[in-house]
Amino acid sequence: MKKVGLTMIGNVILAGCLVFLLFFYEGHQKQTTNKTANKGTSSADNAQKIVSSNCTTCHGQNLQGNVGPNLTKIGSKYSQSEIENIINHGKNAMPAGVISADQAKIVSEWLAQKK
Repeated sequence: MKKVGLTMIGNVILAGCLVFLLFFYEGHQKQTTNKTANKGTSSADNAQKIVSSNCTTCHGQNLQGNVGPNLTKIGSKYSQSEIENIINHGKNAMPAGVISADQAKIVSEWLAQKK
């Protein structure tokens, strides 16, 4: 009976690790895929894809704000370098490093135009 219980616990732990790897670990494979997918599209298209994949949960589908602040006119409040700094280093409840530094440059350029 103890063997069956230990085996079941082991299977649950293994399944949990597998779920983590499948849904949360982004690793090298995703970065390579993103670089390939972004070739041949404009910077604005890239920015919109990055934002829709990483930012809309907190900032809303149309950047109207949700848990995070409204970004529809963020360019009138912050410069591109300030926006890039916030993305890279975080501010208030926003964590640092949600996207890569290269992506932050693309997104900050796009957001700075929103006035």
